[in-house]
Amino acid sequence: MQFEALKVFCDVVLHGSFSDAALKNDLTQSAVSQIVSQLEKRLGVQLIKRFPRPLEPTSLGRIYYDGCKGLVDQYTELEASIHSAHAEMAMTLHVAAIYSVGLSDMGQYVERFAACHPNAQVHIEYLHPDRVYEKVLEGTADFGLVSFPRKTRELTVLPWREEEMVVVCAPKHPLARYLAVKPPQLEGEKYVGFDKGLVIRREVDRFLRDQGVSVDVTLEFDNIENIKEAIEISAGLALLPEPTLRREVKAGTLAAVPLHGTGLVRPLGIISRRHRRLSSTAQRFIELLQQGARPTSTHEITAGDDATGTESQPRSNGAQRTKDGAARFSKRTGK
Repeated sequence: MQFEALKVFCDVVLHGSFSDAALKNDLTQSAVSQIVSQLEKRLGVQLIKRFPRPLEPTSLGRIYYDGCKGLVDQYTELEASIHSAHAEMAMTLHVAAIYSVGLSDMGQYVERFAACHPNAQVHIEYLHPDRVYEKVLEGTADFGLVSFPRKTRELTVLPWREEEMVVVCAPKHPLARYLAVKPPQLEGEKYVGFDKGLVIRREVDRFLRDQGVSVDVTLEFDNIENIKEAIEISAGLALLPEPTLRREVKAGTLAAVPLHGTGLVRPLGIISRRHRRLSSTAQRFIELLQQGARPTSTHEITAGDDATGTESQPRSNGAQRTKDGAARFSKRTGK
């Protein structure tokens, strides 16, 4: 039995007319009459009283109508939800992200999402943190990816992942030879920092104060890429999130050394407008981000490691130390 036949029967009862039901379903009056007759023949009972007008269901027809009406309404709602979901999944998702979320990481997320949802498009715009908040608040971005996310009356925050902060220096820097660095070893070092207006700068400054460490800030930038370039030319060292360094560590242009026993991390979060319902496309992409997130933890030095020297495992050069560090990070984070 076809769903259309049940819908036609329900329309006949609802409107009390074959002709009105025909108009409702884009059929001829004769076709509607035949559909009802076939239903009656199938059930072996009369469903519609042909006289008087308007048409009325028989007692059994009323029971049949009540049951069919629920089925028809449920199917109609289901069909509408599928159409709506398809329309949403065919939309373009706009994501605003800080520069350092990792171009390669995000590219992998977008590729995986496209493989599961070929009708959807994901557009990621990399911006200064303040602009990420602005784009989300003004509604031109569906959601944003920021570090040290702040929750407000207008914004909600979902946790994404935590990234271990490490000491970053040129491969030939003396600290590059260490298995791990204790905060006091940073005392007096030339330092390349974030601009003072950024939250990550305030958090790093607070960490150094708590550790009783004073560094010589020689340069300041508003993004990690510029900081890394300055470190490569030996302008100083910095504390940066480990995942943002993997390309340079692998290439041997930078060394990344764990901080010993501090637990310093950079939290990343997903921000969205509090009173704006996220589309199903946005919700699915956020689920993908959270499923793929692997929080990193502070590296604990084992009994065989010497956190204050290199005698236990000497390095032939800074580049070798960098490669060994990359392998150790991969093992520790599972990436």
